[in-house]
Amino acid sequence: MYVVKSPLSDADLKVVAEALQGALVDLVDLSLVAKQVHWNVVGPRFRSVHLQLDEVVTTARAHSDTVAERASALGVSPDGRASTVATGSGIGPLQSGWVKDDDAVGVLVEALGAVITRMRERVAVTDEPDAVSQDILIAVTADLEKHHWMFQAAND
Repeated sequence: MYVVKSPLSDADLKVVAEALQGALVDLVDLSLVAKQVHWNVVGPRFRSVHLQLDEVVTTARAHSDTVAERASALGVSPDGRASTVATGSGIGPLQSGWVKDDDAVGVLVEALGAVITRMRERVAVTDEPDAVSQDILIAVTADLEKHHWMFQAAND
């Protein structure tokens, strides 16, 4: 079987692989949480929250693909399986059922905050071993912080 070989040292690759895998898991879960809330949001601000949630889903999905492909380019097999996401995500559990629009905003503020905190840690640890992966993680963090700001601004 052909295996992609990384130009990074084994020690650097370990750090970067963990950062990319963690980012992938958080992004996949963020897209799932946002889509679940999107399907179940109710209330007077339904339409605006519903549309804003889809923007988060689009961002998370696009970045998860970029992160996974970066891992692959370094010879690291990305793992976005449901069981991996369920056990590795930094986002807390989401209750089932309808979600009032105000609660939906709160859920996203909390979920985005959790992911951003972990992304910033990944940005820090990838500084020395791989600036290319760090740049990707910086871009992810910037986009998530923009969504975080917008949901916070919508929060009462």
